[in-house]
Amino acid sequence: MNQTPNTKPYDLEERTFLFAKDVALFIKTLPNTISNIEYSRQVVRSSGSVGANYIEANEALGKKDFAMRIRISRKEAKESAYWLRLIISTNDDGCAEEGKKLLDEGVELKKIFSAILERSK
Repeated sequence: MNQTPNTKPYDLEERTFLFAKDVALFIKTLPNTISNIEYSRQVVRSSGSVGANYIEANEALGKKDFAMRIRISRKEAKESAYWLRLIISTNDDGCAEEGKKLLDEGVELKKIFSAILERSK
């Protein structure tokens, strides 16, 4: 991941974009096994959906629409963390460090969306 813990962007749209980008770059470094191909497809989709749904939330038509989009972003962040965990667990230690950083970011994003949901009630 290109960001260090102290330089994470405050702009959540940018942060979710960087998360999806960093996941895509990480996936390129994995060996081409059947499981990696499938897990990679899943995590690329879910990591991209985190930011896409957050952008949709910012353009929401009302409070219910906003809450639904934030819930989807949270769900996709949680799903991304799941696939990253699977990738880390089924590959050599060579990918563990970068994978763990991405996993931590996915979990952090999930927590951020949970906090946004709580505050929006």
